[in-house]
Amino acid sequence: MKKYFLVLTTTLLLVSCSSDDGNPQPVEVEQETTEPEFIFSAPCENGLAGIYPCQDYGLIAHLPIDTFGAPRGNDCWGWTDPQSGKEYALMGLNNGTAFIDISDPSAPIHLGNLPTATVPSSWRDIKVYNNYAFIVSEAKDHGMQVFDLTRLRNASTSTPSVFTSDAIYTEFGNAHNIVINENSGFAYAVGTGTFNGGPHFVNIQDPLNPIAAGGYEMADYSHDAQVVTYQGPDTEHVGKEILIGSNENEVVIVDISVKDTPVELSRISYDQTGYTHQGWFTENQQYFLLGDELDEINFGFNARTVVLDFTDLDSPILHTDYFGTTTAVDHNGYVKDNTFFLANYTAGLRTIDISGIGSKNLVENGFFDTYPEDDTASFRGVWSVYPYFQSGVIIISDIRNGLFIVGKSE
Repeated sequence: MKKYFLVLTTTLLLVSCSSDDGNPQPVEVEQETTEPEFIFSAPCENGLAGIYPCQDYGLIAHLPIDTFGAPRGNDCWGWTDPQSGKEYALMGLNNGTAFIDISDPSAPIHLGNLPTATVPSSWRDIKVYNNYAFIVSEAKDHGMQVFDLTRLRNASTSTPSVFTSDAIYTEFGNAHNIVINENSGFAYAVGTGTFNGGPHFVNIQDPLNPIAAGGYEMADYSHDAQVVTYQGPDTEHVGKEILIGSNENEVVIVDISVKDTPVELSRISYDQTGYTHQGWFTENQQYFLLGDELDEINFGFNARTVVLDFTDLDSPILHTDYFGTTTAVDHNGYVKDNTFFLANYTAGLRTIDISGIGSKNLVENGFFDTYPEDDTASFRGVWSVYPYFQSGVIIISDIRNGLFIVGKSE
């Protein structure tokens, strides 16, 4: 095994007693520390990490899908225990949700599963708020499961547990996805049988007692969304709670600050629409990176990310299109700093440098391909990624191949 180190430089203040005026003077010295340490089971060398094509990202660990007692996986998310600093992966399965301790990413521990609330489904989505996981599924009558993640602190590390929900919200049955604004303490289920498939509002400020808070009936089914407390360049809307819905054939921007009276601000469509799937703000909330799940299949071009300029929320405009290096279909994508982490189905995780987004200069600068068989436009391979752990590890959920833990190796 090769060890790679992330080197952090810290500045220490030492006291000197030899100053001319007799007073102690601070002297700055630099000291290097070496944390965290990545131990790669397969570092990225000459374009491969073991059998997996790669660039700059190596394999730390891999848990095959049968580790979790399921034939298929889907979404993933993460939780960091504020008490211990331990990091945990949460992976959606067709028959439930798996919880994995990745505090030692080279030796992950499957702690157990929370079974589906009703019947199996290929679609499950997880988000986290205030140390609780909120889980929805396309399974009939599933509702929203609430799970206290602090229970993982005392979970057995030798035998995976079968967990139970701490609460279940039943004001909707099936849902395609769930979105949470951690600043406001509201969850938004999309793709339910309520509000014409538009966002269903739930107050989760008391996580064990979620309360229905209305919803917004859009003209179209909302497949996914992002909700933020807006701090972007449009000063008219700073401080408001803004929902951006990816709604099958367009993007809709709605002010949902007042839950009883949501206000649509604008909507925007784009050429060669296949299926408007999911998107994410840049960190300055000026641009929105949108994925379309069917355009590669319908029109035959390489993986496309539609970049929308949201400088004016009332009048968004198309900024540019970014085309990737393969024909694979893009799925879920998330922004951290100046990198767009994209789950690209058969092409795996792709990382895109967006520091030049203002000048329309987006460049792929790394990848880890969990599906080495091909990069065709099909629904196999990576479902989602989670890049927000402070340690720098990235988790990848592959539909048939399970959970991958990767890290930057160069």
